[in-house]
Amino acid sequence: MKRLLKLDKFVDWIQPLHEIAIENTGLTDFGEDKSYLTGLRVLLESQDQYSDLHSPLHYAPKLVHELEQRLKAEQAFKNRPEILDIEIKKPLVITGMVRTGSTALQYLMARDPNRQHLQYWLSERPQPRPPREEWDDHPDYQATVERINRIYSNAPESKSMHYMEAWLPEECGHLMAQTFTDEYWQICSKVPHYNEWYEKCDMVPTYKQHKKLLQLISANESEKPWTLKYPVHLKHLKSFLKVYPDAQVIWTHRDPASVLESYTTMNAVSRGLSCRPETIDRDDLLKEQMEVWADATERAYDIRKQFPEAQFFDMHFTDYMADPVGMAKKAYDYFGIDWTPDVDQALNQWNDDNPQHKHGKAKKEPLSLTHSQINERFTPYIKQSGVFIKE
Repeated sequence: MKRLLKLDKFVDWIQPLHEIAIENTGLTDFGEDKSYLTGLRVLLESQDQYSDLHSPLHYAPKLVHELEQRLKAEQAFKNRPEILDIEIKKPLVITGMVRTGSTALQYLMARDPNRQHLQYWLSERPQPRPPREEWDDHPDYQATVERINRIYSNAPESKSMHYMEAWLPEECGHLMAQTFTDEYWQICSKVPHYNEWYEKCDMVPTYKQHKKLLQLISANESEKPWTLKYPVHLKHLKSFLKVYPDAQVIWTHRDPASVLESYTTMNAVSRGLSCRPETIDRDDLLKEQMEVWADATERAYDIRKQFPEAQFFDMHFTDYMADPVGMAKKAYDYFGIDWTPDVDQALNQWNDDNPQHKHGKAKKEPLSLTHSQINERFTPYIKQSGVFIKE
């Protein structure tokens, strides 16, 4: 990695990053679709314009990791070309604004033994899912366990904000990071140039890669339907539904002020892991993400109108918190998914064993805007969703 420090600009890293990934894996094929290079270039250009990283090399391991995973995925497709013929039918997708209870819902629904979900370690290192009894001794699984432990060691408060385990389900962000089009890059550092490009870019190539990686992970149990979750899919709903036109979408809702109150704190902690403390501006984080998500919800409602209403199920945070299993069953019934006795038992057991705040209660810091000021920016969303406004 130190060879990168000899270069004058971040954007000059592109070729060396590829060379390091090739050296580390012994592979050379990054895939026919080179659109991922655009996201990588814009991201590095943003660091050249303004960098708040505590070390220039902070990005490097993550960038190399994503390139390595592209190489390994392409080799897997060559080894087993039939993987790309696997159908991803009617994926059940949980999305909505951040901090709307979607993670709790995902963890609950992932207990369904009749469906498959995206385990954290496989999201980081996509490969055909091995039998469960092999995971603990798998070097990739162990690497993910170590990485999560480092996060909790460096930022203990993050455990109460977004609890993670290598075996638990994870969002789709790691898959999307392979094309360098994901909110991770805008959260871990201030990159206005990248933000402007990312929020408007064509995400179809990203979701095509996303689908290929789901095919890869499900290669050993392709008959099981998928349950996925990622708030970011709401931002890019048009592209998502172009690649997954029969998706069944659970849209989670919560009053925007509560969302941003929680999200700003989480973002400040996340950015603190990678950036110089004096560069972290909570007010800037709040206003940036307020605009991002206000625009996202308006776009998503416009896209939703172009699809059958039967593809969307609205789940409000207050309703979910009052009856988690009951709301999961309502979603299943709405989409015609079988709610079998083993599903009922598994979800109720998880719910009993995992009460709210089991891993601690996240602290909230005062915001520079009032709840009323934040919610005013979301007036179109509030009217369309009928979300309960917390006074």
